[in-house]
Amino acid sequence: VASYHSKKNKLNINYLCSSPENIKLKKKFDVILNMEVVEHVANPASYIEVCYSLLEDNGLMMCSTINRNIKSYLNAIIGAEYIMKWLPKGTHDWNKFLSPDELSDLLEKAGFRIVDKKGFVFSKIFWKWTISANDLSINYVTSSIRP
Repeated sequence: VASYHSKKNKLNINYLCSSPENIKLKKKFDVILNMEVVEHVANPASYIEVCYSLLEDNGLMMCSTINRNIKSYLNAIIGAEYIMKWLPKGTHDWNKFLSPDELSDLLEKAGFRIVDKKGFVFSKIFWKWTISANDLSINYVTSSIRP
């Protein structure tokens, strides 16, 4: 889909379909978007360390994931997979979810400096997503920089 979109819009984008451990490039990335990935990898600490090594100095990494608590279990697994059927059943393993503090610890241990955290909040009344500075209870995103 991304390749189709870039060709349709005459964008010169080189997409790589690879795990970060297998990327062998001479040039590093300015930005890495890890959107809903870290909760699916076998070793999040190693994965984040590899992402750090692929990022330029002062580069930005955005990492969104799902918090690990009862509210996230009810919403992200029961709600999204079983009730709404937005995702196939079994997409997520609640045990692999990371709390904001756990993700921050992994990022800082890898060398990142965290600059921001925000939550994604779904309104069942208005049927839309909003960004929250305070509610990181289900989905959230962390912005960090490689100093």
